[in-house]
Amino acid sequence: MKANVQSVEAHLKERLKDPHFRELYELEEEKAKIASLIVRYRIAHHLSQRRLARKLGLTQQQISKIEQGEFSSLSTIQKVLLALGYHVTLRVIPLGSRLRHSLQSAA
Repeated sequence: MKANVQSVEAHLKERLKDPHFRELYELEEEKAKIASLIVRYRIAHHLSQRRLARKLGLTQQQISKIEQGEFSSLSTIQKVLLALGYHVTLRVIPLGSRLRHSLQSAA
């Protein structure tokens, strides 16, 4: 089992050298942090997905998707986090020319 973990880590380390992959990976990490925050809040406050959804005016399916890191709407995430006592800050940062070129080539 340890050899498999090491090979996965080595593979990930190699893939992270690709700027396009790294950018997407970092985005997924951020989404996972938000999802984890919501799950921890819900559990700490003894709320089911359904009860949290009702409290926020959403569906249980929306909460489930958010907790899986599937965000289709920034306004929905903002609404959920605001209700949990968090403020969303969105930053737009220009990419370096090399990364921008790499991303455009991959699209």
